[in-house]
Amino acid sequence: MNNTVGKWLGWIAIILGVIGFFWSSVWMGVISIVLGIAGLFSPQKVLNGIAIAVGVVALIIGIV
Repeated sequence: MNNTVGKWLGWIAIILGVIGFFWSSVWMGVISIVLGIAGLFSPQKVLNGIAIAVGVVALIIGIV
């Protein structure tokens, strides 16, 4: 996976995670985590790590 795809996956996952704070937290959190994990196979490890963290927080908000 190249650098551009990793950036796109990371940013899309972060955006979905932030949307998950306000709407459909469980689903958006899970999708954000999955996209972040997929993006970890690119050189953009920090961006996708942040995406996973945002997805986990959204998921926790949805469960609570």
